[in-house]
Amino acid sequence: MGKAMSANQTATMSPARPGGNLKAQLRRAERLRKLKAIGLVAPLALFLIVVFVVPIGNMLWRSVDNTELDSVMPLTAEGLRHWDGSGLPDEATLAAFAAELRDSRQGGGLGRISRRLNYEDSRYRSLLMNTLRGLLAVDAVGPDTDWVATLTEIDPAWGETETWLGIQRTAPTTTDRYLLASLDLERSADGEIQRVAERDRLYLSVFQRTLVIAGGVTLICLALGFPLAYLLATLPAKTSNMLMILVLLPFWTSLLVRTAAWIILLQSNGLVNQSLLFTGLIDSPLQLVFNRIGVFFAMVHILLPFMVLPLYSVMKGISPSYQRAAVSLGAHPFAAFWQVYVPQTISGVAAGTILVFIMALGYYITPALVGGPADQMVSYYVAYYTNTTNNWGMAAALGSLLLVVTLLLYLVYHRLVNRKQLIRS
Repeated sequence: MGKAMSANQTATMSPARPGGNLKAQLRRAERLRKLKAIGLVAPLALFLIVVFVVPIGNMLWRSVDNTELDSVMPLTAEGLRHWDGSGLPDEATLAAFAAELRDSRQGGGLGRISRRLNYEDSRYRSLLMNTLRGLLAVDAVGPDTDWVATLTEIDPAWGETETWLGIQRTAPTTTDRYLLASLDLERSADGEIQRVAERDRLYLSVFQRTLVIAGGVTLICLALGFPLAYLLATLPAKTSNMLMILVLLPFWTSLLVRTAAWIILLQSNGLVNQSLLFTGLIDSPLQLVFNRIGVFFAMVHILLPFMVLPLYSVMKGISPSYQRAAVSLGAHPFAAFWQVYVPQTISGVAAGTILVFIMALGYYITPALVGGPADQMVSYYVAYYTNTTNNWGMAAALGSLLLVVTLLLYLVYHRLVNRKQLIRS
């Protein structure tokens, strides 16, 4: 027994294994490294959440937000949500509507619901205003008031089922109305999705126009930017730096000034037309501004540096020895350039085209100033609904669809580029 106690005491007093201490120290060092990394990344992550994720989330929510009536007239909205849509709503709903309409004068609630109902029918604003004046003129209002007769006496429209159906469509807290309208769709009286009338179809052609303009500008920038970037990458450093200053020069000028300058250059008596007339190439001035041609001129001038810089950064790192080796082995110079040099620039081409295309999709000032009515892009209508009509739902729906289209095109483009690189490798 004494030998056993002595063995236990010896084991207790023996130092811990070096391997255990080393593992604990490594774990603490790893935790400390992770905490430092999180501390360094946290400010940037917070910044992205505040200025990027939250605004996009708010935009996506506004595209389906339909809380105007529920926030101003909660009892009316609740009653209409349970109404079957036949005849007229019950007396309790009508009484709640009359009481909440009188109270909506406070806090700007009447303006919010009038604006929302006007999206359904432009007559609702005047109807609500006239009804409010009529309700304020009614003296005897009590529990026995016949609200059907009272409201119909103020305006016969309240005796029509269609009037209440229009208000019922604004009762749910969410709606797909704006998203459907952005695709030239609507819901029929029985709730089925259908295309709007031919004269009201607008937004699909606007999206098509936006993609065509953005794609055309991207292709022109690629056609002009690739040889320019190749020239900058192959010239001596001194000459290349001087030319790079000229490429970066547009960044030092205001976007509005550059756009206005193109209007001056391209107008009928501008420098371009006068030069063409002087050389005898044309007999009368060409229409180069306030149309699609002017839009392409101005947007290519503004976005070309965003194509050149990614291409230049990639081309500068490509060794010219590869191309010389292909020529020395018997390849034609153009074949060596196309089969050896160009595949190494795919990453720069991808970065430049995606950057230019995404920026071109959201352009507003340049098409608005240089283009005509048939050249306005989606951003023009987003600005119109935001600044002119205050229809935030429609503006958010158009912006959300543009975001979805951009993401889908980016994913398709990214997959195609990766597939091409995989095939070449």
